[in-house]
Amino acid sequence: MYQTINTVFKTANNRNVIFFLFAVFIFLFSKDFGFYHDDITFGSKVGNHLYNTSIFNWIIPENFDSGHPPTFGFLLAVIWKLFGKSLFVSHLLMLPFIFGFLVQLYKFIGNFVTPIYLKILALILVLADPTVSSTLVLVNMEIISLFLFFLTINSILNQQKYYKYIGLFFLSFLSLRYMMLFCGIFLFEFLKIHLIDKKSIRSILLSKFILEYILCFIPAIIYILWRYNTYGYLTNPNSPWASYGNFVDVKYFIRNCIVLVWRYLDFGRVFIMFFLLINIWTLKRKFFESKRYKELLLLSISSVFFIALSISLVTNTMSIRYFIVSYICFNILAFILVNNHFRKKKLIYAILLIGLFSGNFWVYPKSISQSWHNTLGLIPYHSLREEAIQFLNTENIEIESLGSFFPNYTKLDYIDLQGDERSFNKFSGNESLVFYSNVYNLTDKEQQLLNKKYDTLKEFNNFNINIIIYRLKEK
Repeated sequence: MYQTINTVFKTANNRNVIFFLFAVFIFLFSKDFGFYHDDITFGSKVGNHLYNTSIFNWIIPENFDSGHPPTFGFLLAVIWKLFGKSLFVSHLLMLPFIFGFLVQLYKFIGNFVTPIYLKILALILVLADPTVSSTLVLVNMEIISLFLFFLTINSILNQQKYYKYIGLFFLSFLSLRYMMLFCGIFLFEFLKIHLIDKKSIRSILLSKFILEYILCFIPAIIYILWRYNTYGYLTNPNSPWASYGNFVDVKYFIRNCIVLVWRYLDFGRVFIMFFLLINIWTLKRKFFESKRYKELLLLSISSVFFIALSISLVTNTMSIRYFIVSYICFNILAFILVNNHFRKKKLIYAILLIGLFSGNFWVYPKSISQSWHNTLGLIPYHSLREEAIQFLNTENIEIESLGSFFPNYTKLDYIDLQGDERSFNKFSGNESLVFYSNVYNLTDKEQQLLNKKYDTLKEFNNFNINIIIYRLKEK
């Protein structure tokens, strides 16, 4: 079996064909999945605005102006103009980035693992992470950033500056968050050169190193200056997210730090993180004598340092996706430790792999917020939602009469791209009918109102997902 794998993956052409076919499989599997969560705001809503007005009309309506560059929405609007506005075309846009990510991820693993079959096993462990795998099946800008990130890091590790410039240039204006990821890459390379390659800070500052990053950051600088010149601010003070930018007190900062730790343990990653902590503590000096270990550990932390710091200091929500590059590096580091320091490699690898994949099936109690779109557990929701809407249509129940919850109280067209301008209302507790799913995170008050005032009219179930049409109880 190992010989077969080595033969198939030995040449770059063979590898690229396999990765492309896998990307096509993912595309065909997920082509009907609608937009979800923040991808509606940053992708579908912005894309529709640009599509319906002008692809260069970057003055975004205030009710969904997040302050981020509308790059993702711009890409969607362009491909919709070329091939028509549909979910099929939107997922088609993701296809080259999925393929590019797989190729660059394999190359990245190759910097730390030599045998081909071990590279494949490491790749499988990374893709088993629920947040990584869910990114592959949704229309989102995370997959774009992953491709650009690993293109850049591979270029740094292999001293290919041309590709480094390309990756940094486009990453710099994908979103405000990826501007911070850009800075994280700068921090990684600076610390790598100083701490691992043992170059003096003076020699680093006298080189072209700083200038390279400044030049690649020009698109971000241009956007920020344009934003301030046009609006007078970077983040819209009247937007729905304005309150998320407030600085926190000590109590809230501690709360954010706890949430940050939870993000690294959530959805099966607890197996990886505890394995790493135990082994780094056990190996101690031996661990830090390895250049490969230090590079992966440094990249895991430094790449997301500015994102973690900024998110910890404000009241913004801390999405699991924010740290996806860090999860990937930690997973690869865990794989290398298993391969290098354990006799029962297959058993430990299987435990970590199954533990990670099990995260797709974790379901929290209703009182605990759960990031469903960061696991494959969300998959049944898309078809269930269509089935429930079809039921409402068959029963001649007006969509506008139903209350619902984020991210479902929006135009149907923003999710399905089928031209349906109907929209659910935001739940208030006064609606006669309610469209509910367990993938929506309700407040305690909303959950209490739902339990107290409503009973079930119709229920749809598929695996761990349910959608319930509630009706107001008769008095």
